[in-house]
Amino acid sequence: MNRFFQTILTLLLLFSMSCANTRSSKDQFLGIQKKLIAHDYQGALNQIEASKGKSYKQKEQALYYLDAGMLHHYNGNFQKSNALLSKAEDAFDELFTKSVSRGAASMLLNDNVLEYSGEDYEDIYLNIFKALNYIELDQFDEAFVEIRRIDEKLSMLEQKHKKMAKEYNKSGDKKKDFEVSENKFHNSALGRYLSMLLYRAEDKWDDARIDLEKINEAWRLQSQIYSFPKPQLNNYLNNSDKARINLISFTGRAPDKKANTLYIHTEKDLIIIGTTKENPRGNQNLQTLDVISWQGVQKGYHFKFQLPFLKPVDSNVGRVEVLIDGVSAGDLKMIEDIEKVALETFKIKEPIIYLKTITRTVIKGLFATKRKQELEKKIDNPLLGFAARLATDAIVDATENADLRISRFFPAKTLITEIEVTPGKHNIKLKYYSKNGSVLFVHSLGEKNISVTGLNLFESFYLN
Repeated sequence: MNRFFQTILTLLLLFSMSCANTRSSKDQFLGIQKKLIAHDYQGALNQIEASKGKSYKQKEQALYYLDAGMLHHYNGNFQKSNALLSKAEDAFDELFTKSVSRGAASMLLNDNVLEYSGEDYEDIYLNIFKALNYIELDQFDEAFVEIRRIDEKLSMLEQKHKKMAKEYNKSGDKKKDFEVSENKFHNSALGRYLSMLLYRAEDKWDDARIDLEKINEAWRLQSQIYSFPKPQLNNYLNNSDKARINLISFTGRAPDKKANTLYIHTEKDLIIIGTTKENPRGNQNLQTLDVISWQGVQKGYHFKFQLPFLKPVDSNVGRVEVLIDGVSAGDLKMIEDIEKVALETFKIKEPIIYLKTITRTVIKGLFATKRKQELEKKIDNPLLGFAARLATDAIVDATENADLRISRFFPAKTLITEIEVTPGKHNIKLKYYSKNGSVLFVHSLGEKNISVTGLNLFESFYLN
């Protein structure tokens, strides 16, 4: 019996270690939404910083930089925000290069054990917030650099994942070629909008007109992303002797990452991917989702695995109204659906995640089955043999958790407006209404001195 308990303890230790290394932690976000709704960004920052080295381990360092950088932006610490967002951006570049170099060798590793290298939309929109930081710091040249980085990243997005697929295709373990989906996001209206405002403030009207054309092109060529009415922007380039107030509001929260549990059933040289579906009698039936040719696999194996997916986060915000000196000046209009961009760009690499996870699950599952058969031959005690087989299955399941790491501090929607006023001091407020018309939050920006020249751009946030 001593040998029995020793074996069980060893297997339990292996099980706990597997869970710790291959499960995404989100403990750092517990209760933080209340702080965001209350605009307690310093409290949210304190919570995030307290999680460094705990929920944010070394392999989540880039995610920490990203989360802390976003919160510093909301809290008005623009230089600190840029320092952290730059570290996140550099880490994403370095980690992608590293992941390509280890390519096929890492194909059998769960993504949770690897360093977090960011979602594509995070890598794109961190440059938006760096640009906004530089605008707040009155450093327009640096803001232009960040906006150009967005165009560079979008032009390389599909090719970036094709490069990774090519490396995975070098693996001797692959049974099917890795491919990527087409990138359908090539032009950010929000990036072009900021660029247009900057050019206009510098009296570079031809450059501003090019940006306006690119904004119009975004609606014309990317209707699956820009499926909402285009804001009226033509009057932005009209000459006026009045001063202009530009407002930009960020609402809601970008999608969270969740897990789908799927199952593999094998036939001779085939694997069948399915999900469970409850029938009218309350029993679970396997619903087939995909069938893949898999040379060499035998009939009768059953494995479980998880795939990550992005799930939109419901927002309470129905509309945002601006008041100038206590008088309504209309509602802000959406110019960028960051949520939709997140979902669309995630689709590019979904085929890689799908095939990589299936390959790893089949190989690991077949190895575990072989190991269980060896245990049955070596262990005479039926109870010990059963416990060992059960623990082996538990370890395999524990190492097949989906990678659910993602930033929680990007907004879902971006809204804008421009209001012409007489030069001088004006009091500005934004009122956030729920979908049923009740007031959720009033953001008072205070009294601002609005001039005819330069850029009078002000931000507001309600991440709910």
